[in-house]
Amino acid sequence: MASLLWGGDAGAAESERLNSHFSNLNHPLKNLRGVKSTTVRNIDGSINNIKEDDEDDVVDLAANSLLNKLIRQSLVESSHHVEVLQKDPSSPLYSVKTFEELRLKEELLKGIYAMGFNRPSKIQEMALPMMLAHPPQNLIAQSQSGTGKTAAFVLAMLSRVNALELFPQCLCLAPTYELALQTGRVVEQMGKFCVDVQVMYAIRGNRIPRGTDITKQIIIGTPGTVLDWCFKLKLIDLTKIRVFVLDEADVMIDTQGFSDHSIRIQRALPSECQMLLFSATFEDSVWHFAERIIPDPNVIKLRKEELTLNNIRQYYVLCEHRKDKYQALCNIYGSITIGQAIIFCQTRRNAKWLTVEMIQDGHQVSLLSGELTVEQRASIIQRFRDGKEKVLITTNVCARGIDVKQVTIVVNFDLPVKQGEEPDYETYLHRIGRTGRFGKKGLAFNMIEVDKLPSLMKIQDHFNSSIKQLNAEDMDEIEKIDY
Repeated sequence: MASLLWGGDAGAAESERLNSHFSNLNHPLKNLRGVKSTTVRNIDGSINNIKEDDEDDVVDLAANSLLNKLIRQSLVESSHHVEVLQKDPSSPLYSVKTFEELRLKEELLKGIYAMGFNRPSKIQEMALPMMLAHPPQNLIAQSQSGTGKTAAFVLAMLSRVNALELFPQCLCLAPTYELALQTGRVVEQMGKFCVDVQVMYAIRGNRIPRGTDITKQIIIGTPGTVLDWCFKLKLIDLTKIRVFVLDEADVMIDTQGFSDHSIRIQRALPSECQMLLFSATFEDSVWHFAERIIPDPNVIKLRKEELTLNNIRQYYVLCEHRKDKYQALCNIYGSITIGQAIIFCQTRRNAKWLTVEMIQDGHQVSLLSGELTVEQRASIIQRFRDGKEKVLITTNVCARGIDVKQVTIVVNFDLPVKQGEEPDYETYLHRIGRTGRFGKKGLAFNMIEVDKLPSLMKIQDHFNSSIKQLNAEDMDEIEKIDY
């Protein structure tokens, strides 16, 4: 299995340079006017100067998707119920429990097992028979990172490729350069025993001269670059594409212009082309986009297992200022046996201040905020999972999707609020939901100023739950907390 970004002899060297760049993503922080610099100790004890600001950390969908791919190297078992809506409800519904049942080519089966997949995930059990059917069937599927979604559509592409035909046959669109490379790595791993099947990346910076004869069978790229390759440079003949994959559709429509680019590409595909669309979420906007771009699909949806606060005991502590909050936190930390804890701050400024305070007091702490590169965040989360730090201080970049079984306590150092000081109910739910997972009990503490008490009461009423006041000066009261 070969991977080339460029055509010609310089391709391998340029591919290596770009892959190396991806492996060492480390974008320098921009110098912003009016932003102060502060010194924060890294987890290895070294000192790092990082910028400080009062902005709320905004969650970037594409970065979050890549982060989840990086931290979920092995399959996670989804607790969601899989619902299947067939294009033809009268046709039999097949599922598989082993990869052997799919009657794959021997080289593909070897590639799957070499990647560490022993049996299909819940999503793969239902999706793979549809994706590998003859004649090909279109599919719209909802699937989170870690459920084997990428491996499933890569398997579909590799199954349809004819290695003897030297032109693009499979096309996969991803919303970002980094996500395209990540998908390409799965193609390379799974297809390493597939002789003469090659992948090429249609991503920024990969300039191919007009009229170049592309002989690679699988093209992975971002919508803008793929559009140029198809219509401006005439590098790809879309009428010969057999499998079209649109990954991360929810991220795609969040990026200006990408949905229009994708639709224009799709309209030039032949009617017999198999079309597969994947999305982690299915809000109305995603669903309308999916229906426009995928004709006559089978649909796989996940019935959400609702997050619940029933097994989480919630408390609040009234504080006057952040030093007051920190003292209350220290009292709680010193009185309760804690496995691991996540502390949420609303702004990077507070997160960094709290990190410095806790490190100076000798606590094992790591800081996770939006200014870090995705790979830096993945490394920090992995260290936290491995128990190398007991406390993770973070902004909203960590509010969703990151499951650490040892987390027994969540602290809202700042209450999550929207503009206008309205409580952010959804963020509160996802923050608190980091504890009390996997059927275990959890504890949540809210450090709030008096003027935030009405907002907290709104949260209590919204979820119809009980949030009890705690006197952080009363050690006996804290020690009586049972969980």
